[in-house]
Amino acid sequence: MTIILLLAGLGLLVLGADRLVDGASAIARKAGVSEFVIGLTVVGFGTSCPELVVSLTGALQGNADISVGNVIGSNIFNTLFILGITAALMPVSMTEGNLRRDIPSTLAVTVILLLFGMSKTLLGIGGADSLSRAEGIVFLFLFGVYLYSCFRFDSKGLAEPSEHSKMKLPLAIMSVAAGLAGLIFGGNLFVDSATDLARRLGVSDKFIAVTILAGGTSLPELATCIVAAAKHRGQMALGNILGSNVFNILLILGCCSVITPLSFGGISLVDAGILFASCVLPLLWAYTGRKCRIDRWEGALMLLVSAAYYCCLSMTGR
Repeated sequence: MTIILLLAGLGLLVLGADRLVDGASAIARKAGVSEFVIGLTVVGFGTSCPELVVSLTGALQGNADISVGNVIGSNIFNTLFILGITAALMPVSMTEGNLRRDIPSTLAVTVILLLFGMSKTLLGIGGADSLSRAEGIVFLFLFGVYLYSCFRFDSKGLAEPSEHSKMKLPLAIMSVAAGLAGLIFGGNLFVDSATDLARRLGVSDKFIAVTILAGGTSLPELATCIVAAAKHRGQMALGNILGSNVFNILLILGCCSVITPLSFGGISLVDAGILFASCVLPLLWAYTGRKCRIDRWEGALMLLVSAAYYCCLSMTGR
């Protein structure tokens, strides 16, 4: 029964995110926003809503391992697995703006997270690592700056109209409302079932958050990026991943840590190292092979790194 409830919650999450993204994308296109910025903000936020709901639910229930593990696991899964499989299917091109601003911004936000959340471990001093309410407020401020900069420096180059761009405004608003409802109910059902399953299996909440929760709530990103790759819309896919990762850290962990300080005690140096590497690799790939793009072999290498990481997690049982 727990498995059925878990799958039902996951289904509601995915369907809710799909409705939310379709409606929000239609509204954004009517406002005249470029394809990359749609991926970075509207689609990135929409596909991050499952992580937001799951992490907030975990924080409200006093389960910091769910909140922190879900975000860190999702960001690793987004970059290494989803961007990796997208590039393996179709090389992902990068613009000068991606190299100068977007990818370095994602790396900077990740470094700030590790410095804030794991300062004691990184410095080798005693005490418990955590993300405080004050640091959460800093994250929310940075999130506002990030959103402003996305639209401030947008090139305004619109993509070809899609079927969702023809959606009438009332229908788009209803789609957003339906998506939010699915995310709220699905998130509650999913996090409750996943926590119960973790206890039945005798593994930690952190392990289930970094694997099942992170992978499950990242399915909207996976579906979006695969479709984008199939349609030769690499900028949409790249924007979706970068936007989702920044949203996960600044908005989700910012909100959760304001609700309750978040312990990073369950996050190891291996987790931190893989998270950091997942941000460095796209920047590295821009200067190897064919310039300013992630080639198929580079995407395959990212998939191998993600497979090795998850094998390590399964063997340690963390």
